[in-house]
Amino acid sequence: MSTKTWLSQAAIFDQNDPLKSCRDLFHIPLHQGEEVAYFTGNSLGLQPKTARGYVEKVMKDWERMGVEGHFYSDEPWWEYHERLAAPLAGIVGAKTSEVSVMNTLTVNLHFLMVSFYRPQGKRFKILCEEKAFPSDQYMLQSQLRFHGYDPKEALIEVPKRAGEDFWREADILEAIETHGETLALVLMGGLNYYNGQVLPMASITAKAKEIGAFVGWDLAHAAGNIPLDLHKWGVDFASWCSYKYLNSGPGNAAAIYVHEQYHNRTDLPRFEGWWGTDKGLRFKMQDSFVPMKNADAWQLSNASILSMAPFLASLEIFQSIGMNALWKKQQKLVVFLEQVIQEIGNQSSMEIRILTPKQRGSQLSVYFGSQGREIFNALMSKGIVTDWREPNVMRFAPVPLYNSFGDIARLATGLEEAIKETSN
Repeated sequence: MSTKTWLSQAAIFDQNDPLKSCRDLFHIPLHQGEEVAYFTGNSLGLQPKTARGYVEKVMKDWERMGVEGHFYSDEPWWEYHERLAAPLAGIVGAKTSEVSVMNTLTVNLHFLMVSFYRPQGKRFKILCEEKAFPSDQYMLQSQLRFHGYDPKEALIEVPKRAGEDFWREADILEAIETHGETLALVLMGGLNYYNGQVLPMASITAKAKEIGAFVGWDLAHAAGNIPLDLHKWGVDFASWCSYKYLNSGPGNAAAIYVHEQYHNRTDLPRFEGWWGTDKGLRFKMQDSFVPMKNADAWQLSNASILSMAPFLASLEIFQSIGMNALWKKQQKLVVFLEQVIQEIGNQSSMEIRILTPKQRGSQLSVYFGSQGREIFNALMSKGIVTDWREPNVMRFAPVPLYNSFGDIARLATGLEEAIKETSN
């Protein structure tokens, strides 16, 4: 396709897009007075236009009522987090009782490992993917050291095959089988941040359970991005941040999932705090901890209402649109993006290679054999916002809520121009 063809094709797609008006629900950043083409929703989602009103409502209640806002505001703060559980459960395929909002992602994973990493005897190892997101690596290594193990011995990292850019399901399942009796926990990223691959969560979960290990998922890049069915899969626990595809704002509150089979287990340890105690007893200030009978039992402290307010604004957009409609548009966006990048690569003397396999969400990771950083800088100077990862990889994430097919045509045009500019 030529530039003209890309633009005309995108115009047809946009005209026939049933979700085209969703873009108007978000603030699109400007570059030199023009809306940018924003492809970094996998890093930070855009701000819903309703978010400010949700925050201002909390601010106004605080102004008018002070501490009484906990109980007497229209949305009482002491149970504010409960309003987020149902829409999140719909997004991750859970029961409402299995979801809670609290803390931030890595904090939550550390807390959940108190319950689900229980090394004993020869069963002490943890399995993850090679080069997991750095925060996960740090978390796993520090947990192992805390328990007295050497990460070099106790952390099993499943590699990609030589010369390949993705993990093979068979290799992951074989690694679980091989280390079976020594594995205490399988904890992986459901969607890899670097290459954009969706791992086969259902089969990995089933295999981990078969050999007697707990299984958990970091869903930072998966929640709000790909279909999830955590309860049906039998996942033990999971956590995810909210500021990427869930558009809650920078560094905002995260969420957890804990399968209902663990909600009333007295033999399962956890760190405890007053916000996890039975709601009817919480303000009686008694000595003994009586846990909530759902995932809220893993909470420790007061909910951060000012951070949850914009999160709720975004979740209500998801509820109004529906995940199936978003996934349907997502697939069309990514296929169109794949087509234009492949065509540009075929026409260029530069090596341009898509690393992301067909098992993917709203992301294509593209390797540029040379001058990649210069091309990235050129795109940014044109108001095309993408994401750079060493070595020589750009991540493009077209988000169905606010990206148009016209954004992709603009990216294609800008990419062609940037390659020519950097080649001169």
